[in-house]
Amino acid sequence: MELLTSLLELAENYWPQFLNGLWTTVQLTVLSCLLGFCLAIPLALARLSKNWLIAGAALVYSVCFRGSPLLVQIFLIYYGLPSVLMQLYGGDVAAMRESILWPLLNTPFLLALIAFTLNTGAYMAEPIRGGIQAVPNGEREAALACGMSPKLLTRRILLPRGLRIAIPALSNETILTMKATSLVSLVTMLDLMGAAGRAFTQTYDSKVYLVLVPFYLVLIWAIARIFALLEKRFNRYLVRKT
Repeated sequence: MELLTSLLELAENYWPQFLNGLWTTVQLTVLSCLLGFCLAIPLALARLSKNWLIAGAALVYSVCFRGSPLLVQIFLIYYGLPSVLMQLYGGDVAAMRESILWPLLNTPFLLALIAFTLNTGAYMAEPIRGGIQAVPNGEREAALACGMSPKLLTRRILLPRGLRIAIPALSNETILTMKATSLVSLVTMLDLMGAAGRAFTQTYDSKVYLVLVPFYLVLIWAIARIFALLEKRFNRYLVRKT
């Protein structure tokens, strides 16, 4: 009872801070997953390409972003891009501020979004590729027998069916991305974890991190619910057939 009272008191004292952190977490999750999904589709198709150069380039991209820690990628983009721009301008800060890239480099959220988009795209491409490969051969053969070209087959049959098959895996990737957003607190962004870290520096009460649990549980439930509705909506005909 004493623990619950303490948690409620911490939540009451720092609720504006936590709400701001929640909004940052939601924004970063939604935008990075949407942009990552848009990147994952051509990446998955590239992985399935018969052109070894295209397939190889997509494989290298996937291996690099899936095989290296996300925190390293965040640091490379967050600190690396400004450093590269500074070198291009010879350390001239005034000239660098006039660059069209300055608004991007001066916004931590956008830099974090780039890192998460590139990483999420690499991870989402794999279940999409697997979903496309899982489309029954009978559907492929029937479409080809009807005179569909390979491009039309991909656009009308393989990609829509593959995305439907991949929905559960994409749900898991979205949840993992949401959890990973806590890493941005290490680059001065005030997401949920960053808000809790700031509250901890003011109170030195480690119970402040327990306040985050309900926030993350609600976010996970919301994501799982949304994807469950999507799966029910897009696979409703398959469910009826079974």
